[in-house]
Amino acid sequence: MLIILLLLAIAFIVVSTTKLKLHPFLALIIAAIAFGLCSGVKLDAIIKSVNNGFGNTVGSVGIVIVIGCIIGAFLEESGGAYVMARSLLRVTGEKHVPFAMLILGYFISIPVYADSGFVILTPLNRALTKKAGLSLASTACALGIGLTLTHCLVPPTPGPIAAAGEMGADLGLVILTGVMASIPAILVAWLFVTRWASRIHIDPNPQEDEAAINAKMASAPSAAKSFIPVIVPLVLIVLKSVSAFPTAPFGDGAFATVIGFIGEPVVALLLGMFIAFTLPKKFDTEMLSTTGWVGKALGEAAKIIMITAAGGAFGMILRDAGIANVLGDALKDFNLGIWLPFIIAASLKTAQGSSTVAIITTAAIISPMMDVLGFVSPMEKALAVSALCSGAMVVSHVNDSFFWVETQMSDMTIKTGYKLHTLGTLICGLTSMITVWFVYTVFC
Repeated sequence: MLIILLLLAIAFIVVSTTKLKLHPFLALIIAAIAFGLCSGVKLDAIIKSVNNGFGNTVGSVGIVIVIGCIIGAFLEESGGAYVMARSLLRVTGEKHVPFAMLILGYFISIPVYADSGFVILTPLNRALTKKAGLSLASTACALGIGLTLTHCLVPPTPGPIAAAGEMGADLGLVILTGVMASIPAILVAWLFVTRWASRIHIDPNPQEDEAAINAKMASAPSAAKSFIPVIVPLVLIVLKSVSAFPTAPFGDGAFATVIGFIGEPVVALLLGMFIAFTLPKKFDTEMLSTTGWVGKALGEAAKIIMITAAGGAFGMILRDAGIANVLGDALKDFNLGIWLPFIIAASLKTAQGSSTVAIITTAAIISPMMDVLGFVSPMEKALAVSALCSGAMVVSHVNDSFFWVETQMSDMTIKTGYKLHTLGTLICGLTSMITVWFVYTVFC
């Protein structure tokens, strides 16, 4: 009965968010309460579970999401994203715009939401593509896939952070496994856009000329300065995880203590945020106000946090109802292992469109089953998170807002969008999952 109720709850989340256009926050809260009522959880325990799940999730990831959004806002508004693209193009060469856009999207989507990142970078992408004499199909597809990879796989983007918190995984290890899984996917994506997407011609038709873009970049920070707020927090978080290895590579003295403190996600991202405050050429305290860049970032963060916390409430109800033992007994004969989180997340992503909702819902389903499925060690937990995050890429199509952002801003027809973006997310999601499966098989 619990399994049937779980399937009905998932079906409700999918149908209500796609067909009825219900906000995911409402869909997840309603599903949580309805599941508790129908599964026989005591009435007072239902409210307690919802409150605890919601509060615990906000407490674990809320500040991190807010700070990440603030860093993204400063990169966007200061023009730092533009100079990052220019610097990459100098390295790759002007004829390699697709590769530059792929790598740029990969970095930009760590602090900036994928939809926003595509909107920010499209004028520059069109201008660079026209100058290189290439088809917009290849460069737009590369940018979209690059944004998708880190949006789904690498913290501090909201989905992976929420999944790591829900499943008790070390955030530094999740960053390492996410980056590891994404590297083969980057190579496959580059082959896909250069060998397949480039065959389809779309005129770049720049929306802004070279002079207009140069005027925007005149007040932008340097490329090195723009990369620092993104890279520093990631390095510090990873160093903290390395410091906690059983071999104690940094010893147990003052240095290890300091690394343990500044490597905490909140502290590391706060340092990144303060660095981001130096990006504008002329800093104004108005930027930090409720109507400034920080106010804009908080508005974006609030929506993400509410959905994430609602997913935490849904997960707590599932846990308190005893779904872990029931699902464990039902699935043990199938021996799906590390593929189970991927399959569930891919099904949810394909059905309802949002990668974040797919990640959060899958984490809520898997977290009570971690011990039953054998995800016990820190590395096993991190790989389980990367597996479900890989599934959250498969596949992006017409029920995904990002599909429409990419197709409409790149002059693609729906058919072309399926040939490029949808197929690309399928291939890259499978590639990253195969990498996760290989590492899990060999080392776990």
